[in-house]
Amino acid sequence: MAKPNFQFQKRQKELEKKKKNEEKMQRKLERSSGAQEQVEDQPEQETDAAEESAD
Repeated sequence: MAKPNFQFQKRQKELEKKKKNEEKMQRKLERSSGAQEQVEDQPEQETDAAEESAD
């Protein structure tokens, strides 16, 4: 019977973890950028409302 290649298995496991972490970071960045866009939109609406009330 052949001996198992533990180094190969370990490397594959590490690559899977790395890929999973990269995907997780990407989702976090997308979520945080989406939140920033919403925050940036709000001040514009407030200034528009202030300008209309001044008229």
